Amino acid sequence: MNLFKKKTSPKEALRTSKREMAVATRGIEREIASLQMEAATKILARQLVRLRQQITNLQGSRAQIRGVATHTQALYASTSISTGMKGATKAMAAMNKIEMMSESIDETLDKDEAEEETEELTNQVLDEIGVDIASQLSSAPKGRIASRNTENVSPSRPQESQDVEDLEKRLASLRRL
Repeated sequence: MNLFKKKTSPKEALRTSKREMAVATRGIEREIASLQMEAATKILARQLVRLRQQITNLQGSRAQIRGVATHTQALYASTSISTGMKGATKAMAAMNKIEMMSESIDETLDKDEAEEETEELTNQVLDEIGVDIASQLSSAPKGRIASRNTENVSPSRPQESQDVEDLEKRLASLRRL
């Protein structure tokens, strides 16, 4: 013990004791607050981890939905292309048909022109020789050569000549084009 120290009075001892208890109480309260803070921090950390997992899951779902949307868009584009190709195929078939018809008309016209040229040259040669083929050809029968069997002559000859005339009219109208 300290000899030179004054004896403390009960009032001062009570005051000192109260002060020490207040300090100890504040320390305990700080410790409690610290533990509560730690517990709250753990709870918040767990919630944060769960939230991050949910965010990751939602981002994955968003990516899948975007993939489905892209796939749907690609299917629509493919369908549109297919429809366009069908239309183009029909148009090309029609154009091919028209071209074939045009070629056959051109060939027919070319044949007729070649026949006319041949006939003109033949007439020139015959004129030079002095033969009048026009009068002889006008009296010659037109169409198919008659067969030896005259009994098989059909009464449809006027119809055949009518058909020939129709064809000649068509050819003349095509030449005008």
